[in-house]
Amino acid sequence: MHELNRRSFLKAAGAASATTMLGARMHALTAMQTEPAGPVAANDHIQIALIGAGGQGQGDTKIAVQVPGVKLVAVADCYNGRLDHSKEIWGDDIFTTRDYNEILARKDIDAVIIGTPDHWHKHASCDAMKAGKDVYCEKPMIHLYADGPEMIETAHATNRIIQIGSQRVSSLLYIKAKELLEAGAIGKLNMVTARWDRNSAMGAWSYTVPLDASPETCDWPRFLGSAPKIPFNAEHFFQWRKWKAYGSGVAGDLFVHLFSGTHFITGSHGPTRGMAAGGLRFWNDGRDVPDVMLGLFDYREGFNLSLRVNFVDGGEESEGLIFTGSEGTMEIGGGAVTVTRVPREQAPGYMIDSFTEAMQKQILADYDKKYPPHSGSESLGGVEKYEAPHGYSDSYDHFKNFFEAVRTRKPVVEDAVFGFRAAGAALLSNLSIERGQVVKWDPDAMKLV
Repeated sequence: MHELNRRSFLKAAGAASATTMLGARMHALTAMQTEPAGPVAANDHIQIALIGAGGQGQGDTKIAVQVPGVKLVAVADCYNGRLDHSKEIWGDDIFTTRDYNEILARKDIDAVIIGTPDHWHKHASCDAMKAGKDVYCEKPMIHLYADGPEMIETAHATNRIIQIGSQRVSSLLYIKAKELLEAGAIGKLNMVTARWDRNSAMGAWSYTVPLDASPETCDWPRFLGSAPKIPFNAEHFFQWRKWKAYGSGVAGDLFVHLFSGTHFITGSHGPTRGMAAGGLRFWNDGRDVPDVMLGLFDYREGFNLSLRVNFVDGGEESEGLIFTGSEGTMEIGGGAVTVTRVPREQAPGYMIDSFTEAMQKQILADYDKKYPPHSGSESLGGVEKYEAPHGYSDSYDHFKNFFEAVRTRKPVVEDAVFGFRAAGAALLSNLSIERGQVVKWDPDAMKLV
């Protein structure tokens, strides 16, 4: 079946020589987010709550309620202004509170979206699952390595659904890329190169602080939770990604997306070791996490993963992954998957100029017998591009997958095991920089070695 699929790709590429690569074949992928024509049954309605109503949490919820049969009924956040704004968005009948335990005590809530800072992910997720709620938890799943096993065990013990929010694993582009790689479209994979470049203040997490930020409008003790106790600091509250006490830096915010996509497409559990370098190159504003980070990781499947995040990029803000194989490349970026197969002669070639003329003639004669000219030994080349529909949202499909699991109890695409393997691999970068050495990881046991 592998060879049949590969031949099908080559036939579709329709390229017998390098000249045919001048024009790429374009394919429009069909959106996955189609819904049944009939209304959702009353007993299939899902009532949700949002815990952590910052930019990500509100953005997630706006998409989640677009899925038929889903209704938001409650919001918890430590800043009064976000609670007030939640009512402006979703109506005055929304229940709001600073204490998410008041939400978890309600019997009419089926599931929660957790958009808190990273250091609250484990606490809020486990509390919610123990209260009988299914959980959609933003990435990275963990803040500390000890968080992972506890979250996995709690999900098993409570029989709750938990989906981690690296939505690209539900993307039709990533699904297509996985199919192409498995079909041998680029031959044997040997390297994955991934990047995420940003050149703006918002991209570097210097989010706007509201004018009324104060200990009265912000529940600072509740926000700190398990973090070190310090006096109220509005920047720490609203720009928390910039500090290790609450976030995980570029590794947890962005590397984890690239790991999730790589693991989904390749089927790998993760790297066996990794090393990273980075530092503060531009945003010297008091943050204690790098604004530039490079990572290199070994996979036992026979490929390396190279990652780059740059908040000082002088060019266009962009992200993307390139899968390099023995017979071509596959790139995900710009709303498309592009496969480029490079024509490649199977004959080894020769270098004989430094030999005697007699030896050159003898080698050429033997070579032409073994590899006759124009014998058709060249591999086929071509370009195939698969584009997502205009306005496509992988976040919508990720929530759709989650809510289907809530209704049916079927597994989600990104459970706690997958989420821990992605976040655990990503956070190797922070450890490598802190220790100044290569860090080893067991991707099956999900443990540092």
